[in-house]
Amino acid sequence: MVRKWQLPLQTLSLTVGFMVWVILSSLMPFIKETVPMSPSEVAWVTAIPVLLGSLLRIPVGYWSNRFGARLLFSISFLLLLAPVFYISQATTYTDLLIGGLFIGIGGAVFSVGVTSLPKYYPKEKHGSVNGIYGMGNIGTAITTFSAPVLAKSFGWATTVQMFMLLLVGFAVLTFLMGDKNEPKVVTPLGQQIKSVYKNEKLWLISLFYFITFGCFVAFTVYLPNFLVSHFQLDKVDAGMRTAGFILLATLARPLGGWLGDKWNPFKALMIVFAGLALSGLVLSFSPSILMYTVGCLLVAACAGIGNGAVFKLVPMYFSRQAGIVNGIVSAMGGLGGFFPPLILTLLFNLTGHYAIGFMALSQFALVSLVLVMWMFYQEKLQLAATIMEKTGEAILITDTRGVIKSANHAFTKVTGYEMNEVIGKSPNILKSGRQNADFYQKMWDSIKKNGYWQGEIWNRRKNGDQYLQWLTISAILDDAGEVEYYAGMFSELVEQRHG
Repeated sequence: MVRKWQLPLQTLSLTVGFMVWVILSSLMPFIKETVPMSPSEVAWVTAIPVLLGSLLRIPVGYWSNRFGARLLFSISFLLLLAPVFYISQATTYTDLLIGGLFIGIGGAVFSVGVTSLPKYYPKEKHGSVNGIYGMGNIGTAITTFSAPVLAKSFGWATTVQMFMLLLVGFAVLTFLMGDKNEPKVVTPLGQQIKSVYKNEKLWLISLFYFITFGCFVAFTVYLPNFLVSHFQLDKVDAGMRTAGFILLATLARPLGGWLGDKWNPFKALMIVFAGLALSGLVLSFSPSILMYTVGCLLVAACAGIGNGAVFKLVPMYFSRQAGIVNGIVSAMGGLGGFFPPLILTLLFNLTGHYAIGFMALSQFALVSLVLVMWMFYQEKLQLAATIMEKTGEAILITDTRGVIKSANHAFTKVTGYEMNEVIGKSPNILKSGRQNADFYQKMWDSIKKNGYWQGEIWNRRKNGDQYLQWLTISAILDDAGEVEYYAGMFSELVEQRHG
């Protein structure tokens, strides 16, 4: 029964963590009225929680594997009490920087659930489970929507202190209802990092999450203040619009996980990055509030789907190192949200507009689209190679001119020929001489008419021995429907070998 509660419990815990994580950005229009700051200082204060919240995800992912989600959530919420209270007493820019750095713990807890929850479900459901857990992103929407409303009535400092009650409550709840018997992984951190850091797929997946989750975080912390200063919107209106962005991205996240499970995570990511490239172009032309809203909502939908689809890739490649890999990937995603607000502010100070920054988003998305397509086709090639090597039957591949292009180890075992001895040659080296020309003519007539031929045939090994085999030859078509290769699959008929 305890195990069944872990998905909703951890999702709610993530919601609370993310609610605290965005306190500063949500209340910034109010805070800067009492704590004077320049635009660049505002950018740093809103971005600083993302820094620790990103870097901490690596050790938190490891600790979650070692000590379990129950302890990690409870301890994290208790640790957050100090910086939240400190922020409520802040009177200077430095105070906000210090407190903001440590409320990054609220963002770091993301690594807990993506490491813990897959232990309770089969691999084919990991995308959907992580997608549902990722809906804890809604915590940023809750704070972005509610904090300005509360601040109008009670002041921003009192509003910040209200979050302390929530943290205490969930620290107790997760400690009491968390799974005490969660399976633990005690492999040393250094050993886990050493086993994955050279794998190029880790860094490609990290790049994809850097873009998708980075967009989500960057827009979450950047929109409230930007909408007020650039479009002169009311503070509460800006908060509600930002909450709408977050809500759409959050609801799209389980869709991305579901698409990764049921369809294909690579195909989902192709659509995501094409959409992000388009939205970057729309936003780069400094549009009206209407077109700006359309561009932001497209970013939200694509980022949400991408966030869910990316975490389907992790168990595909790193099922044994999920804790550390989830930590690294989610850390890169967080860092993807740290830099854009700072870069946008810098570019605005230099040029007077944000066009170059949004165009950069479009270009990064296009590069990621190319890389996803490359990984997709590499995966297909690897699958084909695995099938070639793991199947028990001998396989020989030729082009349409009858030149051997590939063979597997089973082929070597049956014929005695090593692969380097047959590549570039004709399958005629295997002929036994027992079949006449009419036999081969009927064989190829069948292949041209039906696309395949199968039957018994005598062939010859490298040492000259003749043997009987069951052979199937199939025509392999390209995308245009033209024959590109012929694949021969055969096995020796041992019982008739001397017939």
